Amino acid sequence: MHAAARLVAVMALCLGAASCGGMQPLYGGTGNASVAQGLASVDVAPIPGRAGWLVRNALTDRLSAAGVAAARYKLEVQLDDSLQGLGVLNDDTITRERRVLRARYQLTDTATGTILLDASTGSDAGIDVVSSEYATIAAEQRALENLALNIADRMVTQISLTLREAGPKEASDNADGQVQP
Repeated sequence: MHAAARLVAVMALCLGAASCGGMQPLYGGTGNASVAQGLASVDVAPIPGRAGWLVRNALTDRLSAAGVAAARYKLEVQLDDSLQGLGVLNDDTITRERRVLRARYQLTDTATGTILLDASTGSDAGIDVVSSEYATIAAEQRALENLALNIADRMVTQISLTLREAGPKEASDNADGQVQP
């Protein structure tokens, strides 16, 4: 009987959480929601370098999850990737490195030229330097891959919030490409 009482309590909490008025779904639960449509219409400009390639691919994957739409927004990103030696022994051997990836980005409405978002984000990772040079290089590359994913996630979250605050477009495009009020 104790398990049944626990089940009833969990169900009551679930119902209570569902009725919270302050929480709103960001994407509206469908691919047709304005935020999801906005994300699908973001064109990511090329970003130079390996880190840029990784970040751009991650952004493109995340932004096109709801589909692909005509480019309404342009995202421009500038990256700063650095690798620093931290742990140094008496013989000047580095034992620990820190990889830092920072992004400054702007989201522009291509129709009006208005900058909707001008922000920056960053992430870092610690890397153990081991006796195998191959293993250290592999760890540095893996850290860069993880940082690129992290940066892309943060950027998409901020872009989503910006698009939600901007609200749905005053005019929407129909299938013929004509603007309707």
